[in-house]
Amino acid sequence: MIRFDNVSKRYPGGQEALKNLTLQIDKGELVFVTGHSGAGKSTLLRLIGLIEKPTRGQLLVDNRSTRGIRKGKIPAYRRDLGMVFQDHKLLFDRTVFDNVALPLVIAGMGHREIGKRVRAALDSVDLLRKEKQRPETLSSGEQQRVGIARAIVGRPKIVIADEPTGNLDPELSLGIMRLFDRFREIGVTLLIASHDLALIGQFGHRHIALSDGVLEYDSAAEAKPASDAY
Repeated sequence: MIRFDNVSKRYPGGQEALKNLTLQIDKGELVFVTGHSGAGKSTLLRLIGLIEKPTRGQLLVDNRSTRGIRKGKIPAYRRDLGMVFQDHKLLFDRTVFDNVALPLVIAGMGHREIGKRVRAALDSVDLLRKEKQRPETLSSGEQQRVGIARAIVGRPKIVIADEPTGNLDPELSLGIMRLFDRFREIGVTLLIASHDLALIGQFGHRHIALSDGVLEYDSAAEAKPASDAY
């Protein structure tokens, strides 16, 4: 589903955020990405979201190289991708319904289908009753769930989430992670960047750790039998 082949990313000024990263993520996996601040977690997700492109190496998403995707084709590429941000990135002058509907409106979907999909997405995050409210009237946890509903309303194959529980208390954080786990159960591939080792330790999913742009740990490799290591 997602494959990094010796991918490096260097920013202007010389900062190398990722260094020769080789990594494969299969369809339907939920993978937690950890590491210190500046380790490369956000850069990894931004490359998948085509917010950035690799400096060297190749990134394949759904068997397609992102290198050849032109700027005008990026919106079509992102229709199969849901993105969740720590700061929600909601539009406070629009209702909850309109915030979640935005990707479908941009895609030119019909009014009736938009209504059906938005309400299904809001129901999945237990916010259907608040569809007419403005985001500023919601709690931080509810705002985050609106962001998740917007990410999954287009029924994406892949969801990437950058510190989605960073500002939430432990109970709300656990609830958000359980939501992601439900999406995995229906075949969505998820990558979640998090600093909360205690939280991700409550789930038995793959865990990779970055340090200074280098892949330092991969629980999938640790889990392989010794005979597979050669």
